[in-house]
Amino acid sequence: MKSDLCNRCGSCVGLSEGKIIFTDREGEFRPKVIQEPEEPLSAKMLNACAGKNFDFKEYRAHFYKETPSFHSYIGPYNGIFIAHSIDEKIRQAGASGGMISAILIWLLNSGRIDGAVVTGMSKTKPWLAESFIATTPEQILEAAQSKYIITSVNEILPDIAEFKGRLAYVGLPGQIQSIRKLQKAGDPVVDAIKYIFGPFYGNTLHFSSVRSFLRSYKIRDFKNISKLYFRYGEWPGNMRVEMTDGRAVELPKFHANYLIPFHILKNSLLCTDLSNEFTDISGGDAWAPVYEERGKGFSMVISRNDTGKAILLQMEKEGLINLTPISEDEAITMHSHGYDLKKRGTFIRIRFRKWVGKSVPDYGYTLKNFPVSRYMMELVIDALFIILGTRPARWMVEQLSPSFIGGVFERSRKLWKKSTHQIKRQDLK
Repeated sequence: MKSDLCNRCGSCVGLSEGKIIFTDREGEFRPKVIQEPEEPLSAKMLNACAGKNFDFKEYRAHFYKETPSFHSYIGPYNGIFIAHSIDEKIRQAGASGGMISAILIWLLNSGRIDGAVVTGMSKTKPWLAESFIATTPEQILEAAQSKYIITSVNEILPDIAEFKGRLAYVGLPGQIQSIRKLQKAGDPVVDAIKYIFGPFYGNTLHFSSVRSFLRSYKIRDFKNISKLYFRYGEWPGNMRVEMTDGRAVELPKFHANYLIPFHILKNSLLCTDLSNEFTDISGGDAWAPVYEERGKGFSMVISRNDTGKAILLQMEKEGLINLTPISEDEAITMHSHGYDLKKRGTFIRIRFRKWVGKSVPDYGYTLKNFPVSRYMMELVIDALFIILGTRPARWMVEQLSPSFIGGVFERSRKLWKKSTHQIKRQDLK
């Protein structure tokens, strides 16, 4: 709980019967023991923790033994598609093609579920994310779009346990891995969860990213935030903050990405799961010029079992989604930058941590034999994260115009991607 291994999934808090709580949500956002749990509760919480270990091979064999295809980057799958919701309201509400929202609404309207575990923005503290059980299409849409600050979905496990009916669950990889651990253990706390969905995952930021963003606009009191968006407006969207006094500040998503190296949650750099491999269906942006140039938003979705594929095909049959199959190679190319970060970079970072005696997660597998050039590249990346994550660096960037630093970051990002193109893709498959 005090190490970089904690991904803030919330399971220890949700299972603790009030003995563990989250503190400092606008800061480190860490779980804190207020009363020592006794056995077997302590063992139950430790078993549910996916931050310290999660055996990919073991859980893949348990949950996806019938799934015909597998790739070490993509995970198990029986279909990969480019997709979007036909309903423009749903499509525009989502971060890309509105697919997860569309699936949840269809499951709810067709009576297959009675509620969905989703994450929206808090009603009382609209600058923080908050998970809840949505029971109407309106509530599902209210929780649409990505949340790039820390979320802790599993702290509402007591609500999930008490829910009368069938649930769909939406979460990030670490949160879902914890749910899978509880399911495999036969824990009744997750009995209501019948479907699991999730977005692709690059990184999570501390709330300090929002405060820093506002300071750059000379806004000091974040508690006057009335609305916080991370993908507002036309795809790919803008980071937008609205204040109670009527002011609003906004920056294109790709420019707002400058906040990442300054405020990234360290555990993000220890996660090897880009495409949310332990879902029924996962989805992310379709990063390819042919789709990016059209705007509106397109998703790449992966069905991982018969349940997931049946949902997609039935929704297509009913005219609710547009679905176009793509190949494994196309899917890897579309997210090669992310796969390199997660499936190469993470294992190199884990090796670096071992060398200096720091704790590391155990995923039951490793990828190795990367070229020396990739190790050198990782040294540069890690050095930048260390330097830019310091208080002086954060202060310095806040003195610059966000539009200026965002533009510099976007140009640097394009240059970096171009200059490292071959390094990252060497033996990518």
